[in-house]
Amino acid sequence: MATFPAPPSAPAPRNPALIALGCGVAAAAVILLLVHSVALAAAFLAGSLVLTGGLIAARRFFPPSGGTAPEPDWSVARALAASSPDAIAVTDRAGRLVCANDRYETVFGGFPTPPGLPLEPGEIDRLGSVGRAAWRDGRATLDRLALKGAKLAAEVTRAGEEENLLVWRFFAPQGLDLAQTMENLIAGATGDRLGGAGIMAALINPDGRIRAANRVLRARAMGQDEGAIVGRDFARFLITDAQGMARFEREGLTRNPLRVLQIPFLDGDDAPMLVALIDEEEGHAAIGESASAHIKSLVALMPFGVALIGGDGRFLQMNDAFARAAAVDPASPPIYPGDLLVREDKGVVADAIRRFAGGATHSTDLAVRLKDHPDEPVALSIAGARGLGDSAVLLSLKDNSEETRLKREVAQATKMQAVGQLAGGVAHDFNNILTAIIGHCDLMLMRHSPGDSDYDDIQQIRANSNRAASLTRQLLAFSRQQTLRPQVLQLPDIISEVSNLLKRLLGETVTLTVKHGRNLSPVRADPGQLEQVVVNLAVNARDAMIAKDPRGVGTLTIQTYAVTAAQVRKLGSDILPPADYVVLEVSDTGGGIPPEILPKIFEPFFTTKEVGKGTGLGLSTVYGIVKQSGGWIFADSVKAGPQGPAGAVFTIYLPVHTAGALVDAAPAKAAPRGKPADLWGTGTILLVEDEDMVRAVAERALTRQGYTVLTAENGEAALELLVSCDKPDLLISDVMMPLMDGPTMVRQVRTRYPDLPILFMSGYAEETLRKSIDLDNVAFLAKPFTVQQLAEATREALRAK
Repeated sequence: MATFPAPPSAPAPRNPALIALGCGVAAAAVILLLVHSVALAAAFLAGSLVLTGGLIAARRFFPPSGGTAPEPDWSVARALAASSPDAIAVTDRAGRLVCANDRYETVFGGFPTPPGLPLEPGEIDRLGSVGRAAWRDGRATLDRLALKGAKLAAEVTRAGEEENLLVWRFFAPQGLDLAQTMENLIAGATGDRLGGAGIMAALINPDGRIRAANRVLRARAMGQDEGAIVGRDFARFLITDAQGMARFEREGLTRNPLRVLQIPFLDGDDAPMLVALIDEEEGHAAIGESASAHIKSLVALMPFGVALIGGDGRFLQMNDAFARAAAVDPASPPIYPGDLLVREDKGVVADAIRRFAGGATHSTDLAVRLKDHPDEPVALSIAGARGLGDSAVLLSLKDNSEETRLKREVAQATKMQAVGQLAGGVAHDFNNILTAIIGHCDLMLMRHSPGDSDYDDIQQIRANSNRAASLTRQLLAFSRQQTLRPQVLQLPDIISEVSNLLKRLLGETVTLTVKHGRNLSPVRADPGQLEQVVVNLAVNARDAMIAKDPRGVGTLTIQTYAVTAAQVRKLGSDILPPADYVVLEVSDTGGGIPPEILPKIFEPFFTTKEVGKGTGLGLSTVYGIVKQSGGWIFADSVKAGPQGPAGAVFTIYLPVHTAGALVDAAPAKAAPRGKPADLWGTGTILLVEDEDMVRAVAERALTRQGYTVLTAENGEAALELLVSCDKPDLLISDVMMPLMDGPTMVRQVRTRYPDLPILFMSGYAEETLRKSIDLDNVAFLAKPFTVQQLAEATREALRAK
């Protein structure tokens, strides 16, 4: 993958979620390439590349706190493009080539900048028009493009938050990719296997010329297995006798006649035809037993799902690929194709089979639903069978299991990311409301003593507000926007710390079993949050065991062990990247998780408990903490068997921390000081907050502490206020505000007052804002906060001045 230099700038921080998504998408494209066709993999990968490019641009070109945009980090796009079988390049608004993959260099003999490619005369102008259309409309395609006698198709997509990039993708036109795959199969080992079964196979172009042939056909047609048979007229190798039977010309009329089978596997006038030749016993006009065996061998060796249907509509044969795609039970094989389908689709398929059995030409594709998977339509191709003996209809079914699984995983990851962003935004806005409620409660409590009639009511409001604040922290945990204090630690130490608490939570009827592996490496995570993960999983396990047995009898097993990168590769996971991990596994002997529930368990507010007995945030909090710690979590349901009873298993993979690894450590904290006994103070404070209710309560609280408070509703208003007043002693500001955000305002204020102390406050977590508020002499106060917390933070900021 080549990346071309741009003017130097600060390196851009990477987004782990996007990189994980990019790696998962690249792996998905490779699997699609292996399971199906290049077209499906290329289309999936190109669309994912544009999506990932847009996400990267949104993060890199539009920083959350304003300021100049750093140079984009092309690592995700580079990884995706390098995995693509297509030629891919990216150009900027100035027409400069930003990056291109190795396939691009191979196809075009270097790195020319689109549209200036080595094309046939007139094609550069056509490609240039497509590029201009993409700038105008966002996307444009070109079905045919001539390159030195070869045919290409082009797709150009505008990408980036600022829409300043074009993604150029060059690929084989639709249909040619499957034809190329079939060509490679016939000319390779698959063709040799067909030859071993007595089948001579060739791929014939629409003009009758040979595109590919297996070894046995080359030997029979030309007398040698190697020769210039490609491009020759196929008909010239055959002759017919008086009975119309075909033979090879070089063998004359003395050898056995040939049964010629034509298999149309692609639609279109320019699609090639698969031709199979089988020796037939002399004098048999109808296909004999030997030829029938050859046909069965041919069908069995097909790399895609094929089935033969007789004139009565019954199955005559299906290969393993068809049985696997249709989820056929070997103990009770179907008699009719309709036996595999849902009731609504049986009539349509039966009518199509009768039509083709009666002599209908060409073929048709139907989207049908299998009765075992009614929610996942599959593509069924139906064609009339000619020259296949008793067979009247040929069925072809694609095995979509891998494709469906990958689509489900990508959709789930996309949904979780979108819900996480929504949850983070809701938590931020809710924190502003809670700040005002808690602040006003504190102010009212200053005027009421414990004996007053209103005191208990105010305390109740304050207590419920704190409960709501706890919910917002869980939402922030799910959206991976909470503040973590990571440390290098050993997982057994965390389990040991929380074991006593777990025994009290689980009760006497649940047996707690802890197992630790040997030679465990350290991990880097927040110990308090990891304890929260273990507690949440243990409580869920306890509830599951109580639901299974009201006595609550069961076993909770917590074990840790090491997994190497080689072992991860053997797992064959499309999600978990190969690396060294320390695994935390929590399993129970409850009833397990139903398959229809399993994909939803990490979604916020999803719960299977009775109304009023759960918030639905326990597992979503676990998910957020693990992901924000750089780890991976998987849930599975174990059936009862010889290995043990049924139950649920949660497996968490945390990456091993190496001593020399670079980490984004939190800013060094000053040595803890004792809390000042007196929170009263003096001085002028400039308070900048766009939420009226938060600004009002903060102003009242600070005024009661003895400060002179100036207020502004946004950054621009604060700058105007500073022009007409003296230098304040402290600037307290919200981070995210309309018109001008807090960090941008502070940078402008610091040009005038370089040593002015700053106290930022926000409903978002400090960790998510750290890059935007990375300034000297800056403190942070998370919302919601109490009046006392505001007074303490203000006092500390002034003392550090």
